[in-house]
Amino acid sequence: MGVPAVFGNLGNLADLMKNAGKIREQMEQAAEQLGGLRVEGEAGGSVKAVVNGRLELISVRIDPKLAAGGDVELMEDLVTAAVNQAMGRAREEAARAMTGGMGLDMPGLDSLFPGGGRP
Repeated sequence: MGVPAVFGNLGNLADLMKNAGKIREQMEQAAEQLGGLRVEGEAGGSVKAVVNGRLELISVRIDPKLAAGGDVELMEDLVTAAVNQAMGRAREEAARAMTGGMGLDMPGLDSLFPGGGRP
């Protein structure tokens, strides 16, 4: 990257800093929206976990037939798998939301990364 390109990006950074208040407000709105997001993970057809966009576990449902079987180790494994799947999906949705998927517009951010490539 040559010297002129660096100075050009500094101007873009200045624009981004001017919009910091707007960006902070948009981030707060996105965080609020993430609290309402619900993502489900499932394992073995008998365990379901629901996580919100803040990566908080909301609920776990275990099919009573699985519980009646008494295989505690299997239940533990299925719960772990369902929660991990839900957490992964929630992370993906949260990342999408924070980078524009929920209409989040961050003036100046795209200009810092030529070619549209954000970190």
